[in-house]
Formats: sequence, structure tokens, C-alpha cells
Amino acid sequence: MIKEQIEKLFDRLENQEEALDTFETFKVLLNTGQIRAAEYNEGKWIVNEWVKKGILLGFRLGKLESMHDKEWGFIDKHTYGVRKFSASDAIRIVPGGSTVRDTAYIGKNVTIMPPSFINAGAYVDDGTMIDSHALVGSCAQVGKNVHLSAGSMLGGVLEPINASPVIVEDDVFIGGNCGIYEGVIVKKSAVIAAGVVLTGSIPLYDSTKGIFVPRVKFQPLIIPPNSVVIPGSRSLKNNPKINVYCPVIIKYRDDKTDEAVKLEDLLR
Repeated sequence: MIKEQIEKLFDRLENQEEALDTFETFKVLLNTGQIRAAEYNEGKWIVNEWVKKGILLGFRLGKLESMHDKEWGFIDKHTYGVRKFSASDAIRIVPGGSTVRDTAYIGKNVTIMPPSFINAGAYVDDGTMIDSHALVGSCAQVGKNVHLSAGSMLGGVLEPINASPVIVEDDVFIGGNCGIYEGVIVKKSAVIAAGVVLTGSIPLYDSTKGIFVPRVKFQPLIIPPNSVVIPGSRSLKNNPKINVYCPVIIKYRDDKTDEAVKLEDLLR
């Protein structure tokens, strides 16, 4: 029902009050994780285009408004305030300037260190750590027990409607100052070392197999499960004297890797 209402309002907005009521219902479903911008179904990630339409609809409906609380003051669309949590939500948000925007889902036992920002439509599953100066962009999907280290960014995407967001599956470790953009999918238990940048156009070299990871046209870059990716370089074909950036799969996860990236259970 809500899907059909959002689709209709996105194509033709007539009754502002009715649209706002529908959007409020839509926000509740996003905030509680009942719907999401992308989901895993039958072995692949599917973009829920109608959900992204609903998020965009909220911006069209919103009017600029001053919003103030005891600590912060800001100006934003009135349809997109800041999410408020209580101790019963089992979410730990350490003081110091972090913000979770309305329509972002945060699971149980998530820890958010300051200052961090989680944007509209994002999904952060149970047990994940969002470290200082980290960004979870619009509609980015983050799995269970992920560690997003300090200074790292997961790029967001709202338009085009069919564009896949960045997706990080369960048990992934992302080191400090990483950048993951353009719909890259990081599969389960992968390790992304500090300083790695992943985009839809950068080739990924698998040193364990001696080949570049095969790409499918019009499909996002997929980081294999359990792979350990570090920053590297490659020579240009037309000028071997010049090297350009290239992420490299140095190995696949083992017991030694697991010990090195163990999440800080005591801090949680």
C-alpha cells in the first residue's frame, strides 16, 4: 500500500497535506528498518527504487526551518530532522557532535563515536561501530558487526533512482581514511586496509590469482568475501614509467587477520 502511495505522489503531487501524512508513515517504516533502499534477495542486492523516490519526495515536501535543541542549532527541511534515541534503543551515541538524520535505520548495539554523520535512507545493522569522523552516506547499507574506522566514508546516492548505493555486508572491517563510493559492494568478512579508495571505475588487482578482478558491464565493483585489500599501484600501459593508484587483494582472511581486526568488545 505505502509503495503505491509513494509512487503516485512522486509522479504527481496534488494534495500537500495528504502527501505529508504519507511521508510521515514512510519515515516510520524506514526508521524502524521495515523498509530499506536496497536489500539482499535471491543471491543479489536489489535497489528498491520506490524507497529512494520516497526519500526524494520528502525533500520536495520539506520547507526550510530552524531547528534547535539544548546543544545544537541548524536549518534544514522540516521533513528531515535529527533522529532521537533513548537508552531502550540499545544504541550508544557518544557525545561530541554526531548526527543521525531522520529516515536512517540504526540497529541494536551500534556504537557511534563523535563526530560522525549518518545520512537519510542509510541502514546500519546490529553491532556495528561507526568511528570518529566517519560518514555513512544517503541510502548506504551497512551490515552486522561492521567496523567503519575513523575518517572513512561510504558514499551516498539518491539519484539516479536506479543507482545502487554503497553496500557493506556483515563482519567487514574498513580501516581508517578509506573511501568507498559509486555503488561498490563489499562482501561478507572482507578487510579494507587503511587508506584504500574504491570506486566503480578503479581496477582491483587480485595478487593471489595474478589477475584483475573481472568486471561485468553496468554492474558495481564487488569486493570478494574474506579478501584483504590494501593500497597499491600499477603501471600505465602506454607509459610504464608512470604508476597510478590501484587497490590490491593481498590475501584472503585467516586467523592472523581475524586477530588483527578484532572489534573492541570491551569498549562496547
